[in-house]
Amino acid sequence: MASDLLEILPFFHPVQLDILEPGAVYAANQIGSMVSLISAHHPPDSERKQEIVLLGVCDGRGSWINEGCENAPDMVRRYFYKLFADRNQLKISDLGNIQKGHQIEDTWFVLSKAVNALIRTGKIPVVIGGGQELTYAIYKAYEQLEQVVNLVTIDPTFDLGNVNQENESDSFLGRIILHQPNFLFNYSNLGYQTYLVDPEGIALMGKLFFDAYRLGWVRDNMEQVEPIVRNADVVSLDISCVRYGEAPGNTNAGPNGFYGEEICQIARYAGLSDKLSCFGLFEVNPEFDIRGQTAQLAAQILWCFCEGVLNRKNDFPHPNSEGHIKYRVFLPESKHEIIFYKSKKSDRWWMAVPFPASKRSRYERHHLVPCHYLDYQLACDAGMPDRWWQTFQKLV
Repeated sequence: MASDLLEILPFFHPVQLDILEPGAVYAANQIGSMVSLISAHHPPDSERKQEIVLLGVCDGRGSWINEGCENAPDMVRRYFYKLFADRNQLKISDLGNIQKGHQIEDTWFVLSKAVNALIRTGKIPVVIGGGQELTYAIYKAYEQLEQVVNLVTIDPTFDLGNVNQENESDSFLGRIILHQPNFLFNYSNLGYQTYLVDPEGIALMGKLFFDAYRLGWVRDNMEQVEPIVRNADVVSLDISCVRYGEAPGNTNAGPNGFYGEEICQIARYAGLSDKLSCFGLFEVNPEFDIRGQTAQLAAQILWCFCEGVLNRKNDFPHPNSEGHIKYRVFLPESKHEIIFYKSKKSDRWWMAVPFPASKRSRYERHHLVPCHYLDYQLACDAGMPDRWWQTFQKLV
């Protein structure tokens, strides 16, 4: 496994602190003084599990309507390194930046290879882009692992687009859905804005048993967002989901969207998830930023993600686990019995969805669906939780 990490180093330009922030002197508990800068002379430590590894991608060709986003990685680092954390707990390294390949597909190949190697060595890659089409390259890393995945995007649109169009960042989801062999089990969108989305796209989400949550619903039901994010293997965040007044550094920034503290809360939920293995932050554009406001918010989003990782409970239900309380609820109308699990450690909930024995090896990771106490209450009142039913339809 260590050799896999060494193989990807030639594709990266290491971070140089004197160029990133000339003359900067970091305090002992600032991230800039505790981050391990990876290079050929300082290879990654394959023994450090659940270590967060930053990697920047300096390629914005797939997001030509947001030209300039390729310069985001070092600008975000500049503010992220200044933030404070507990040096005795935070395990963080920085691989540096992937430079533009000859073709955009070359950049995708390198990113997929890097994410694949990091996940297989028990690390948590955090990708700073670049355009959001890089999510497709991250997805391809899981194809190499032959792992069926759940994807959550935080985005005002669905990015279904036309896979043949030039602007890849508007069509990467369509590319993922059409890709064969397909390893996408579930897709969830958080924060879409109805007036920016084709009604046919919303209808398609329903037909595919995917989840789409309007901006207003998410803001009013933030606690119920946690199990949605907890179910993800990959979270991809487009900074245009944040309103212009909070994050002006994006050509697609609009008057409506999340507030800074709301998007930071969602990032913390992502970090808390024991299942999540990759986080991506995309579309920050320094050319349109005002006093570095968007880059500062991006840095704080990353900080909140890291803080979530530090507080992971490792309480995913396992067979015969004594760390959970088991509840059985029978629904007379549908003739289904739903088994709920409540963690004694965190009070978080899951529900079990049955699946055919023939599909065990492919879908075993997905039959335990994170849920909320409200789902249990609904079942007790003879109601069918949407999360359970949608997952059941995909498993049978």
